Amino acid sequence: MANLTMATGFLLMGFSNTWELQVLHALLFLLIYLVALMGNLLIFTLISLDEHLHSPMYFFLKNLSFLDFCLISTTVPKSIANSLSHSHFISLLECILQLFLVIFFASSELFLLTVMSYDRYVAICQPLHYEVIMNKGACVKMAIASWITGGFFGVLYTVSTFILPFCSSNEIHQFFCDVPSLLRISCSDTHIALDVTIAIGFSLGILCCISITISYGPIFSTVLKIPTAEGRSKAFSTCLPHLFVLLLFITTAALSYLSPSSETDSVLDLLLSVFYIVVPPTLNPVIYCLRNKDVKASLKKLIA
Repeated sequence: MANLTMATGFLLMGFSNTWELQVLHALLFLLIYLVALMGNLLIFTLISLDEHLHSPMYFFLKNLSFLDFCLISTTVPKSIANSLSHSHFISLLECILQLFLVIFFASSELFLLTVMSYDRYVAICQPLHYEVIMNKGACVKMAIASWITGGFFGVLYTVSTFILPFCSSNEIHQFFCDVPSLLRISCSDTHIALDVTIAIGFSLGILCCISITISYGPIFSTVLKIPTAEGRSKAFSTCLPHLFVLLLFITTAALSYLSPSSETDSVLDLLLSVFYIVVPPTLNPVIYCLRNKDVKASLKKLIA
């Protein structure tokens, strides 16, 4: 029979056992974190202060910036501290909270990105009805629904994961607490609650992808009919970055959660996690806003 223990904490895996490489990883993560922190806080501040940016699109971008800031802050600072302190320990309570917050913010972001695709569909395909459909009340309800649904999945994944018994080994093959890595060190061969939760999450993810596809089909059709090259370029510049982030976020998260579990350390698992936990919060401010004329004008006004 497996040696069951009441876990009081876990050991997170580092990117390397070599001290010099651990320092390099910490410095790289610190640089990425500072870029993400400054970018997202800047976007959040500009949209909050400039009344010219109080449109539905920027309202959702403000929510996205806050989510990105929270998501990357949940994992990266702990990883940096572990690399520099030689201690890879994370307490049970910290692990539970970290898993909940990662699922909460990541799920909320997926639903918010889906809402943003609908916003772009209405803006481009039904411009005359845009202000009526995407009124302030509707936007607030959509944002709240994204946050509440993310919180629901956070609770669901966290509870269904930590009701599992864990073996004597408490080493998590990841730089933060996530479901696949915790499932790998569980002694239970049956985890119906977690399987059902993952199935529900995957099904809603598919629905989000279908919804986004339905939104972008008419968008591209409408954009291609715009007579001027400048008009087409402007429309594509607001849509293609959105699709890029969505594709990166959804595919890497899906590969991480649906790939067969392995008993050995996998660099691929670490890289996949980086691509859906670290990269999107860092890139979003750049590809969404900092190359946007309205945001640049707002930034110049703030600095002046």
